Amino acid sequence: MTLDEAAALAARLRAEGRRIVLANGCFDLLHVGHLRYLRAARRLGDVLFVGINSDAAVARLKGPGRPLMPAAERAELLSSLRDVDHVVVFDDDTADRLITSLRPHVHAKGTDYGTDSVPEVLTVRAVGGEVAVVGDPKNHSTRDLISRIVERFR
Repeated sequence: MTLDEAAALAARLRAEGRRIVLANGCFDLLHVGHLRYLRAARRLGDVLFVGINSDAAVARLKGPGRPLMPAAERAELLSSLRDVDHVVVFDDDTADRLITSLRPHVHAKGTDYGTDSVPEVLTVRAVGGEVAVVGDPKNHSTRDLISRIVERFR
């Protein structure tokens, strides 16, 4: 789904009185931490949009060799999860433009953030939303998972 399509859908859902939640990330290699984060995010509203960074954005944010899976495959996997209603691929390094377009009631971030350390906190508040930190308090880092895999096969 494009950003424009998602914005139009979110506006319609908002007009219907539906509570919109937005979660975002690279989701480069799906793991249980992602699942728990998205499950908890979904409980915060009626509709869960998941924004995923484009391949170019993941490469800028995570470095050489990333993403491990192309955006289309990451979006397909995420779309298959029962807690995810809509997936939007975006090319920015932060979700500010996504937030401005969707105007979510809640912007959910994982437990590796504090409410005030979310990079987009000012944008969320500017559109009348709130930030919620949700998910498993145990850090399930994709970076750590990749390191463990590399170590195992050395």
